[in-house]
Amino acid sequence: MQPAVYIASSNIFSPVGKTTAENFVSLSSGQTGVKKYSNPELSPEDFYASLFETDQVIPGFTKFESILVSSLTDALIRCQVKPQSEETILIISSTKGNISQIETGKPVDPGEISLSHSAGKIRSHFGFLHSPLVVSNACISGILALIVGKRLIESGKYGHAVVAGADVISSFILSGFQSFQAISHGPCKPFDASRNGINLGEAAGTIVLTANKAFSNGVRLAGGSVSNDANHISGPSRTGEELAEAISKAIKESGMASTDVDFISAHGTATIYNDEMEAKAFQLAGVNEAPLNSLKGFYGHTLGAAGIIESIISIESLLQGKIMPTPGYAQPGTTVPVRVISELIEKNARVCLKTGSGFGGCNAAVIFQTMNKQYE
Repeated sequence: MQPAVYIASSNIFSPVGKTTAENFVSLSSGQTGVKKYSNPELSPEDFYASLFETDQVIPGFTKFESILVSSLTDALIRCQVKPQSEETILIISSTKGNISQIETGKPVDPGEISLSHSAGKIRSHFGFLHSPLVVSNACISGILALIVGKRLIESGKYGHAVVAGADVISSFILSGFQSFQAISHGPCKPFDASRNGINLGEAAGTIVLTANKAFSNGVRLAGGSVSNDANHISGPSRTGEELAEAISKAIKESGMASTDVDFISAHGTATIYNDEMEAKAFQLAGVNEAPLNSLKGFYGHTLGAAGIIESIISIESLLQGKIMPTPGYAQPGTTVPVRVISELIEKNARVCLKTGSGFGGCNAAVIFQTMNKQYE
């Protein structure tokens, strides 16, 4: 029998808070990090995003590495998992890592831009014994990293997995999304009839997974699955079948039924095609009656960190009985009806489905569940 995988601790290091607790309070009060920026170093035109107001740089580290270190430091302080243990593996998720270093105007060693280089520095800083794993698979990177950590623990190879993800916004990243005409003209509006694109954001997040129930915060990572629709390099499936497959497999792995899902934390980018695809997938997977939210209006799309920080807020919702609303949502905007949460609701939820999708047709889904006697 495979061991259950529990959440030991977490951290969100973002423009709206430097700890999980600060972030949850900020979101509960309706505070968002998204605002209008006029920054010619990032874009010749104004744009909306959620960005750090100061550099957040720790000596010896880049901005990207610094926010990862800050997030990891807080999460590790809050649990009994030790980086120096033979049982512990570090997993880093990011889409672009140190790519912003090419914009500094200073000579850059190409090797120092690699994600493996950053992961190695972070490993040395905390004293992890094992070589870290790097997961970089578009916008499902964070969720995929959690699934990888879960599977490594279930295999018996490790007892704990420290999963951390981050991205920072650069001109390179912003201009790429602008070239797709995917950036919203204002604050994003997930699942809304008038949605017209994403806001970007920067943040770091950490979730510590463990097989040791004594280290648990009361929630387990019960299931996870990935799929690929191979529809288009940047456009998602038009049917939602492939995301639905990942959802159904994650639910099956958790040992539950689709009707057990109490709420959904959707990817919800506020692009025309993503939200439509997700709505279709939820119907096909039989979970479309569950209320859902998108947190992109609070954080923007934080790329490699998104799956982790949005999972953390969902975990806190299970623990605290508060489910966050979807900033920007006003009118239904998908052909398949979904129950979008427009105001904070208090609900003693037990099961959460978290989804993600990304360029190249990748999809991922995970199930979080509060502990009960079945798993004691």
